[in-house]
Amino acid sequence: MVYLDNNATTPLDPRVVEVMTRFLRDHFGNPSSLYPLGRECRDMLTDAREVVAGALGAHRSEVVFTASGTEADNFAVFGVLEAHPEKDEFITSAIEHPAILESAKFLERKGFKVTYLPVDETGIVSVEALRDALTGRTALVSVMHANNEIGTVQPVEEIVRIAHAKGVPVHTDAVQTFGKIEVDTRKLGVDLLSVSAHKVYGPKGIGALFVRKGTDIVPFIHGGHQEKGLRAGTENTAGIIGFAEAVRILGERAKKDKPRLEALGEKLRRGIEERVPRVKFNGHAEKRVKTTVNFAFPGLEAEAILLALATKEIYVSTGSACSSESEEVSPVLTAIGLRPEIARSAVRFSIGRTNTDEDIDQVLGELPPIVEKFRQISAYDPNA
Repeated sequence: MVYLDNNATTPLDPRVVEVMTRFLRDHFGNPSSLYPLGRECRDMLTDAREVVAGALGAHRSEVVFTASGTEADNFAVFGVLEAHPEKDEFITSAIEHPAILESAKFLERKGFKVTYLPVDETGIVSVEALRDALTGRTALVSVMHANNEIGTVQPVEEIVRIAHAKGVPVHTDAVQTFGKIEVDTRKLGVDLLSVSAHKVYGPKGIGALFVRKGTDIVPFIHGGHQEKGLRAGTENTAGIIGFAEAVRILGERAKKDKPRLEALGEKLRRGIEERVPRVKFNGHAEKRVKTTVNFAFPGLEAEAILLALATKEIYVSTGSACSSESEEVSPVLTAIGLRPEIARSAVRFSIGRTNTDEDIDQVLGELPPIVEKFRQISAYDPNA
C-alpha cells in the first residue's frame, strides 16, 4: 500500500498508541476531581498542555484543548465575534478550509458583512485587498497558514502587521503546517491559532486553539469550568495525552523528517511533470508546504484517476477530506483561476512520515499509463 493522503489524516504513531493504551488502562479519574485519582490526571493534563504549548512557542495557559481543528476554528471565529457585539464584519480568504468558509456563510445569514480576500494564481492572499477591507467594524481576520489542497503558505506575519495596525485580532488555521514547517505563535504574531492531533500522527477527536493572553474571547461551549472556563466538558484526557506524545515525537524527528519528506515531494512533482504530458501544477513553486503536491490532468476526471490508482493500492485525494462528499468544484481551485473542467481534474498527493522513495517510484510508474489510457478514450482536445 502507498498512502499519499496525509493531509486528510495520518496513521497513529505506535508510541502514541502505547501511551494512550497505558493511560486508558491505568488512569480513569476525572481531571476536575480534587482527590488523588483526579489530581493525578490533572497533572498529566498539565504536562501535556506544556508540551503542545512549547511546540507552538506559547505558554500553557494560552492553549485550550478542543475536539478537533474544526471546533478550534469555530471557537476562534464565534468566540471573538461574540466578545465584540459592537462589530459586525469578518474578513477571511477565498481559499479557507470548510471550517472557516462554512462559518463565514453562517455569519452572512446572520447579517454579518463577510469579506473574502482574493488570491493570485498561486494561491497567495492579496494583502492590498486586506488593507482596503479593514474598517472600524472589523472584529476578526482569519487567514490560514497554508492551504490544505495546494499547500501555498500565506504571508501571515504581514497580515498580522496590517490588521494589528487597525486594532483587529488575527486567527490562522495552522492544521496543515504544524509539524511540517515552523509554527511559532510569537514569530507569526497571531492572536489565535488552530491545530489538530490527527494531522501529526496523533488521535482523531482532539485539537487545540492557541489564544494569546489578553485576547477577547468568550466560551463557545457552555457548561463547567474546564479549560479555564473557555471550553466546557470533561476533557478528552486520553486524546490529549496522545496529542502531546505525537507532538513530542515531532520534535524528536523534525531534523531528519523535514528534509527527507520535502525531497520526496519534490521528486514526485518533478517526476509527474517529466513523465505525464499536459499537466498543470497548482500552487506556489516555492512558498508552499512541499509535501503537498497538486496537479490538474486536463480532459480527465480526478475521481477516475483516484479510483484507478486505488486498484493499485495507491491512495490519494481530490481535495479536502472535509468536502469530499460535495459535488461542487473546489472553491480553492476556482479561486486560483482554474476553469471548472480543469479543477475537476485535480488530484492531491500529500506525503507523510511513512512514505519512502520506493513509494514515489511506484506512483511514477503507475500514474502515467493510467493517465494515457484515460486520455485515449477521452474526447478532450488540448488545442480547443
